Amino acid sequence: MKTELVQSLTTNFEAHAQQTETGIEFWLARDIQYLLGYSKWDNFLNVVSKAKTACEVSGHAVVDHFADVGKTIAMPKGAEKEVPDLMLTRYACYLIAQNGDSKKQEIAFAQTYFAVQTRKAELIEQRLLDAERVSARKKLSTTEHELSEVIFEQVGGSNQDFAVIRSKGDHALFGKSTQAMKSQWKVPDGRPLADFAPTIILKAKDFAAEITIFNARQHQLDTEAAISKEHVTNNAAVRNTLLERGIRPESLPPAEDVKKVERRLLSADKKALKKPDALDS
Repeated sequence: MKTELVQSLTTNFEAHAQQTETGIEFWLARDIQYLLGYSKWDNFLNVVSKAKTACEVSGHAVVDHFADVGKTIAMPKGAEKEVPDLMLTRYACYLIAQNGDSKKQEIAFAQTYFAVQTRKAELIEQRLLDAERVSARKKLSTTEHELSEVIFEQVGGSNQDFAVIRSKGDHALFGKSTQAMKSQWKVPDGRPLADFAPTIILKAKDFAAEITIFNARQHQLDTEAAISKEHVTNNAAVRNTLLERGIRPESLPPAEDVKKVERRLLSADKKALKKPDALDS
């Protein structure tokens, strides 16, 4: 299919989108009928019927995606006629395309179009999840740096004291040592456990560390033992909350190396600058 035709069909499809007063996007079936190459309404209704069945089978309420409406059309000599029509969601249009005659060029385009849109949505969702994890990792690094400063200021301690306190916190959160978790997650030597932790664990560790910082300052904790006890208590409390919600920290699988995720995001940003309309594979 020529690029010009694809662009034309895409423009036509998006141009026919309308919105309800509440901002819900929809298309009218009689518009989609012609966009998909069906000259006869009855033939198109057969495709719509199959799409409704697919909608129901997929567990979605048909009425949420296919709404019966009337449409007034002009007749000869200034007369008007009310004809049946349907308000369709984007999902309904997708189902109609999937159940249409793929020999029709318009249907073939629509099937490809929705496949690409779905892939774009998947890529966007994954990108958001990756960005959230990278952000959570950076936030934890910042919080742990602040905790190390609190230890230095109030205890006169060293990096070793911070490492001990963090390790005790890990044991309270996971129910096993940092080294045991590193072995379980196959973390390379010299790399922090947090670089392979899922987002929820990064946020859990960060929350516990934030509470430790707050209470260490609030209560002027001035020994390694006192701050360790506070940090263990906070991580244990966070662990209990996770367990109550059916999440067992030590049973979660490791996440992808956060450094690789960060490099992938940076690479995607560079590609987007060079080819803003390109779809990553």
